[in-house]
Amino acid sequence: HHFAVLTVNTPKTKNRKIITVNQKQTRQNPKEKSEEKEKNICGMSDIFCRDCNMLTEVVFDHSAGDTICSECGLVLESRSVDETSEWRSFADESNGNDPNRVGGPVNPLLADGGLSTIISGPSNGASSNALPSSVGRWQCRASKPDRHLLNIFSAIAIMADRLGLVTTIKDRANEIYKKVEDQRPLRGRNQDAVVAACLYIACRQENKPRTVKEICSAVSGASKKEIGRAKEFIWKHLEVEIGQEIGTIHAGDYLRRFCSNLGMKNLEVKAAQETVQKSEDLVIRRSPISVAAAVIYIITQLSDDKRTFKDISLATRVAEGTIKNSYKDLYPHLPRLIPNWFAKEEDVKNLCN
Repeated sequence: HHFAVLTVNTPKTKNRKIITVNQKQTRQNPKEKSEEKEKNICGMSDIFCRDCNMLTEVVFDHSAGDTICSECGLVLESRSVDETSEWRSFADESNGNDPNRVGGPVNPLLADGGLSTIISGPSNGASSNALPSSVGRWQCRASKPDRHLLNIFSAIAIMADRLGLVTTIKDRANEIYKKVEDQRPLRGRNQDAVVAACLYIACRQENKPRTVKEICSAVSGASKKEIGRAKEFIWKHLEVEIGQEIGTIHAGDYLRRFCSNLGMKNLEVKAAQETVQKSEDLVIRRSPISVAAAVIYIITQLSDDKRTFKDISLATRVAEGTIKNSYKDLYPHLPRLIPNWFAKEEDVKNLCN
């Protein structure tokens, strides 16, 4: 490769010197990686030029934000914004000035919106984190309420990540905790149980319900009973004192996730959904989770891939005895619950009671 300096004299470029790379070979060769490296060093890339009517090498002028054609000198794009990071910081860098010039996003759930002022200490050696005792004491005192909320929000985020929950559910759980905390402080209660209860209710309100057992599996410092008590306390507070509805759950809300855990086929999932939808017209005193588990068992018995009560129990976290009892309650109604396109009436009648 040969480097050349091209002086472009146009009204916009103003005698700007552009470094170009004269590439004679058009085929790929073993030196392709080194060529790309040279291009990156020179700040060059291939872009279509409307004046040259072909792909040409361009030069990026980062100071002016211009993209310039190296063949004709035309400014293809001006005042572009460089979206790459301005700086990088590393965890082991304790010395030097902090390059941060902005804080985090505004959080309306915090007292000051998360825009509090923090006084940094001197940056001279080992005492860089030191502050005068009076200043440090006032700084800690002013941020204590927000620090408690930030710890709770962090715990909610960690628990939500373990359960694979989306950001909207995390935000809703944060709002629930903040509302209840403002009206009735939750200090003295098991915070792990309270956080789990907020996530449970948030899932209900976002129409992505999770069972208490699923929530409990992501918590290490609270039992199912403690989570249930915290849930009832927050539930009652939201409905009675704030007037916010929790939302009802249906068997279909759990069905697709349970079917996914078992690796069921699309036709089987569709048949299970139709069966669950028809079962809502029946008066069956069973929880939606138990009904969903029983319907999945029925559909698998009518398909080629039969599953046992134990398999269904492991996938749904519902006890085998509960699934069996729900199955017995649904059995008399199966002929009108199972879709005709999925199973024949004779096959449905041949199912064991």
